[in-house]
Amino acid sequence: MAGVLVGSAALIIILSVFNGLEQVILSLYSNFSPEIKIEPRLGKTFDPMAPYFDAIKNDKSVVSYTQVLQEKALIKYNNRPFIGTIKGVSDDFLENPGIDSIVQAGSFTLKDRGNDYAVIGSTIQGSLGVSLKDQFEPLQLFSPKRNAGNSPIPMDDFVLRSITPSGVFSVQQEFDDMVITPLDFARELLNEPKNVSAIEINYKKGTDLSAVQKSLKDRIGQKFTVKNRQEQNTELYKTINYERWSIFMILTFVLVIAIFNIIGSLTMLVIDKRQDIAILTSLGADKGLIQGIFFFEGMMISLIGCLTGIIIGLVVCLIQQQFGLIKLGAKLSVLDAYPVAFNISDFFLVFCTVMVIAVIASGISSRLSVKSLGEIKQEL
Repeated sequence: MAGVLVGSAALIIILSVFNGLEQVILSLYSNFSPEIKIEPRLGKTFDPMAPYFDAIKNDKSVVSYTQVLQEKALIKYNNRPFIGTIKGVSDDFLENPGIDSIVQAGSFTLKDRGNDYAVIGSTIQGSLGVSLKDQFEPLQLFSPKRNAGNSPIPMDDFVLRSITPSGVFSVQQEFDDMVITPLDFARELLNEPKNVSAIEINYKKGTDLSAVQKSLKDRIGQKFTVKNRQEQNTELYKTINYERWSIFMILTFVLVIAIFNIIGSLTMLVIDKRQDIAILTSLGADKGLIQGIFFFEGMMISLIGCLTGIIIGLVVCLIQQQFGLIKLGAKLSVLDAYPVAFNISDFFLVFCTVMVIAVIASGISSRLSVKSLGEIKQEL
């Protein structure tokens, strides 16, 4: 019973903590990524001035409509080079209410008093040793000119622009090598006065995003892709799903070992109760009744252990959720203690898993109780 209890409690605690971590990761990703992203199916850029894009922008359910120009570039700071991504965004990018939650240092400022500023990813800040306090050492950004290769002086083949960093953000490795700048600055650096790489759209709460996505696909045609958050980063969602089920399967195997101890316990009980079994048989008990006694006992052990384990796991999770007693071991801006989130389906899944394994284990044990019934009678 104690083995089943510990296994059930462990499953509830681990799955709940994993739910919490999953929510934190996806919330960070959601704070940075748009609900809908429109990109060209062929090529890197497109003209955002088409009439159907104006109609999307003027939709009353749209909270933010951000034009994005994105490209790889060489970043230098204190003569240290780094190949990163320049992401120029229009003013609507700052309409996202969760954007400040990804800032690790400084502020998410792109324009102030007529000056352009950049917000850099934590990977860039760590690789180049960028100091936000040193206002006299800007980032230098290099992008090749369209006619690069014709000049005898290599540096003449690059567009060079300098910009002061205002903050550092961190989401995940895929985004942390970015330099986010105003769109006009990116246009000058990349020599792209008209086209954009993507359009990022966020909608009001309660908007049916599936219906919106389908409507946009029908409206703008096959030349563009319209992706929701899950489609923008399928690897992240797949990884989270795979990790969740991997953890569940590993803990289930541990639980199988714990529950199959019931077979050993009931086998010992059968040996101890040989005379009682023979007496019951003499009084008229058939094999089915004797099997049922031991099967019922195995199920009671599993059921009590499972329910008690689920309750203990729930209590531990509630305490962690309320007080954050178990720390992550590192001071992070996002969280310092293991997060916890509950999912009713997890409780149902754990209960059903334990019961299925318990039925198998108890069935095997109960069959042993009548296997040598004839020998027991003779001994009696």
